[in-house]
Amino acid sequence: MEEVVLGVQAPDFRLSGVGGDAQLSDYRGKKVVLYFYPRDNTAGCSNQALGFRELANDFAALGAVILGVSRDSLASHEKFAAKLELPFLLLSDGEGVVCELYQVLKEKNLYGKKSIGIERSTFIIDEKGIVRHIFRKVKVAGHAEAVLQLLKQL
Repeated sequence: MEEVVLGVQAPDFRLSGVGGDAQLSDYRGKKVVLYFYPRDNTAGCSNQALGFRELANDFAALGAVILGVSRDSLASHEKFAAKLELPFLLLSDGEGVVCELYQVLKEKNLYGKKSIGIERSTFIIDEKGIVRHIFRKVKVAGHAEAVLQLLKQL
């Protein structure tokens, strides 16, 4: 599997989401903010989603689509999206296939217990499907604003 790096074609995928399926290549002609997050209804993930929600109109004005991906179920996504009134798609990658494509599954150590989980990551993809920026080990505070600023430069 090739590593996703700047300047390469973003790996295409199709996932089910709240409100229907989404295929990355269907968004050609638009900028895409593809963000991976660990779990619905956790403090950090809720704050991250709210950050994107608050700036959703600014992203739309730049011709950008926001897609959130986690390994949670569609039912979980539906509740999470409704609770936070999210105006963008949340996609379910229950098998972790897309997470593997984008190399966001990492070993985590919580209280001495090791597990594999999603490392909070965001990919900015341009209108031609090329990866233009990668954020790994994302810190939630100020992240949506940082992504928006980078999009303005594309």
